[in-house]
Amino acid sequence: MRSLVLVAGLVLAGATIFTILSFTAAPASGPARPAAESLQERLRRLPGDYRGWARLAAQYVDQARVTGDPSYYTKAEGAIGTAARLRPDDDAVLTGQAALAAGRHDFARAASLAERAIAANPYGSAAYGVLADARTQLGDLPAARRAVDRMLGLHPGVGAFARASYAAELRGDQAGARRFLEYAHDDAWAPADVAYARYYLGELALHSGDLTKAAGWYAEALRAYPAYTPALAGRARTAALAGRLPEALDLYERVVERLPLPQYLIEQGETRLKAGLPADWTLLRAQRKLFQAAGVRDDLTWAEFEADHGDPAAAVRHARAEYARNPNLVAADALAWALYRAGEPREALTYTRKATATGWRNPLLRYHRAVIERALGEPARVDARFDPELSALARFS
Repeated sequence: MRSLVLVAGLVLAGATIFTILSFTAAPASGPARPAAESLQERLRRLPGDYRGWARLAAQYVDQARVTGDPSYYTKAEGAIGTAARLRPDDDAVLTGQAALAAGRHDFARAASLAERAIAANPYGSAAYGVLADARTQLGDLPAARRAVDRMLGLHPGVGAFARASYAAELRGDQAGARRFLEYAHDDAWAPADVAYARYYLGELALHSGDLTKAAGWYAEALRAYPAYTPALAGRARTAALAGRLPEALDLYERVVERLPLPQYLIEQGETRLKAGLPADWTLLRAQRKLFQAAGVRDDLTWAEFEADHGDPAAAVRHARAEYARNPNLVAADALAWALYRAGEPREALTYTRKATATGWRNPLLRYHRAVIERALGEPARVDARFDPELSALARFS
């Protein structure tokens, strides 16, 4: 799923990415530290500028996504807390609170705050973006689509087009998903926004099985903005899936040096295992503690990781917790796969069918469903092109 901490989404993943899109109206155009420092100077002079405090919080949330450093969420909490004390019912302040909640994967709170922001100002497009992201994570795709449509009407820019693309993809409309990303690409002018659109065009190509076209888009993304780490990770992904494992490992080393997100660390570990090398999950577990300390709850990443590389029983616990909070397609798939790995294919079948009910042509979800159905003696065709040893590389970032 497109990274919400992105990273997404994300993270972002996972989830990373899961995630999901930036929480602002458009993706970030690069590191925000200089702008944040300038804003801090302004706030020292004008400590009552509540919208300035909200902007600073938004920049900190974005820094967490750009750098993978969850300590920025704590800084964002302090800034948005100051803004809320000054003007608790302002729409920009409420949107900032919603963005922070979403960054920490508290999507129910994010949706509630975004709706309050919209009630305060029905013309604030950024709040509709947060609402769309949160509703997607909560599994309410019709509400997410309504928020996206409203955002398109108010501010048809990169952020709105990217969300419209994802909404189309989730309902199986690959042509529509590509078309909206092309609109985003045509609308983008900042180098990082151009790279963002090209990267997701590459992801669409990758998950349709066209490694050559995907690699081309990732290269074009890096040409637009060489510091855009997701595109470098895309190059690593295509190299690994094409069997060029030494090249992929060299690229992953550069990726995790820049941005040690759990998704990338798992991809690197799987590529090492595929190459006959040991995987070291030490940094991954350290990142988990850092995110937990910053108030980020990410049972999804750990459900997926434990199912493939650890304890299936632990995977089920994490997956049930994630699905209880965020009953979306990816969480349903994670729970299905965890149950299957724990020896419960019959219960897994219920959730894998939920995960694939909208027509989303996600290769990982389709592989999991085929394996589960086959285990139950049902007719199912497992895609021979899918490499289960590199399953993390098929997760939509």
